[in-house]
Amino acid sequence: MRSPQRNGLLIAVALAAGCFSSAPRAAAIPAPATMWDLSDLYASPESWQVAFEKNRSQVDGLAAFKGTLGQSSAQLLRSLESMSTARQELYRLYVYAGLKADEDRRVAVNQERRQQIQSLGTRYDEATSWLVPELLAVGETKVRAFIAEQPQVRARFDHFLDDVLRAAPHTLGQEAEGVLAASGTVLAQPSSIYGQLADAELPFPKVTLSDGTEVTVDQAAYTRYRELANRADRKQVFDAFWSKWREYQGTLGAMLTTKVQGQVFAAKVRKHDSALGAALFADNIPPAVYRQLVTQANAALPVLHRYLRMRKRLLGITDDLAYYDVYPPMFAIADEPKFSVADSQRITLAALAPLGEPYLAGLRRGFAANWMNVLPSEGKASGAYMNGSAYAVHPYLLLNHNNSFGSLSTFAHEWGHGVHSLLANAAQPFDKADYATFTAETASIGNEMLLSDYMVRNARSREEKIYYLGEALESIRGTFFRQTQFAEFELAIHEEVEQGRPLSGVRLSELYCGILKRYYGDAEGVMKIDPAYCIEWAFVPHFYRNFYVYQYATSMAGAAMLTTSVLNGGAPARERFLNLLRAGGSDYPYELYKKAGIDMASPDPYRALVARMTRIMDEIERLERSSEK
Repeated sequence: MRSPQRNGLLIAVALAAGCFSSAPRAAAIPAPATMWDLSDLYASPESWQVAFEKNRSQVDGLAAFKGTLGQSSAQLLRSLESMSTARQELYRLYVYAGLKADEDRRVAVNQERRQQIQSLGTRYDEATSWLVPELLAVGETKVRAFIAEQPQVRARFDHFLDDVLRAAPHTLGQEAEGVLAASGTVLAQPSSIYGQLADAELPFPKVTLSDGTEVTVDQAAYTRYRELANRADRKQVFDAFWSKWREYQGTLGAMLTTKVQGQVFAAKVRKHDSALGAALFADNIPPAVYRQLVTQANAALPVLHRYLRMRKRLLGITDDLAYYDVYPPMFAIADEPKFSVADSQRITLAALAPLGEPYLAGLRRGFAANWMNVLPSEGKASGAYMNGSAYAVHPYLLLNHNNSFGSLSTFAHEWGHGVHSLLANAAQPFDKADYATFTAETASIGNEMLLSDYMVRNARSREEKIYYLGEALESIRGTFFRQTQFAEFELAIHEEVEQGRPLSGVRLSELYCGILKRYYGDAEGVMKIDPAYCIEWAFVPHFYRNFYVYQYATSMAGAAMLTTSVLNGGAPARERFLNLLRAGGSDYPYELYKKAGIDMASPDPYRALVARMTRIMDEIERLERSSEK
């Protein structure tokens, strides 16, 4: 069962920010499929509609259980099982609608299908809004007696029921819960409007690069061409892309402000001290984790600045380092590695060998099937994600693979989510398989680290080794420092609303600019931040997901400790790591990390990650010195 404090239907979709010939070749594998097969979910849109109508009847029938939960443990089990069955099918319907819509955001009928299932999700929330208040009315003593009496209640629903009892101070009466559930569709609209504008309707500009190539600088092209070696081309891409977003600053500001206001509203209604507290409460994560992350990232800014100065030196920049200098490989090699989808599969399997056969078997299973939508296309959703919410089917992955090392890294990242879902779904009943975002990034970022180490080990030259070490540094900048920077911004804009101060597109850019300049050392002369690029906040879809991004940074710190343990600790350490993945949502994510040996509220994992960054820079400098001899 989903947490009672997660407003609206929870569909766990993990997103990754977007996001070889030189490695030794392993055994050949079949040519990869590049387009997913949604018939594993439903044979056709018509079949989906039939299932939708059936599920709507199931949802409407749930009201019959109202008032019966305290009758007996058997009746409690029947009620929870019926809700679980309806919700499992609802998730499956949701996955199909979302994936189909993301194939081409311009196809109206597919967008309408997604709205249709969102409405049914709200209807489910309304139909079950009485559940938590009624359980609390039954009372903790009786609920715990029912858990002890019924093995199936204990096996499938004990964690959910514990969570209900924990949430008592923040649970409203039945009428109020019904009203709040009914607001779900309205509160979700800022995110839907943003997606429609950003992915389908924003008129992206065209530029002509120094080689004469004309490029439409949409989101996928921006991600690709910001890595160009030609500095003037990078600046042109940045200027064109961000100027277009800036034209819509007022509209985009209104969207994000409305989303923040909705989250502040929901937190107040549920008697939380803040929107942050409400967001962390759902997974029972101590606020000290969020605060510790921000504290440790700020304490490590001198290490980030060392990296930026190294980047400037290796790129041969003699004037001010600029924000558009962040993305190209900081060490140019004559033949930059390119990776086909087949290369990405082969190398990912080789790099993740330390995780053992149970993990690799999941990868092979997925690679052999049609689970991925891999290649960029016009109208397709940008970025990358894995959706594992179709419990009885399999995960689906959306990628925008462009043959770069970044695409390879994103591939390995998203398959970390995919194997996580496979392991959790195999080990847990549906009601305990849905893992929290806080642990969702563990395997995916761990995959990136293992991939990075593999590429460094198998580099064919000193130059190639420095290239991959540089990419590893950029991964830490992008996942730890950048996501913590986002987390600071997200906290700041919520606090603005909570303190009664107005927000606008201009104000959002001001707040973002201050944080961006601090992280990148503008005052210290490390990097000059052009205020024109401070509209970047408008580009980040994660801000519509309610304190989501900080978990990338915490997960990178946790993954660093776990992967090191796997490499150094042998089979027992590997089993602890796999058990964390198999646990799914059977316990609170902070507690799952502690079972794996890590306290995410302590400074240790963050300092360990910063130490890894320092070691990588030391190794680059050692290689530089060796080339001078």
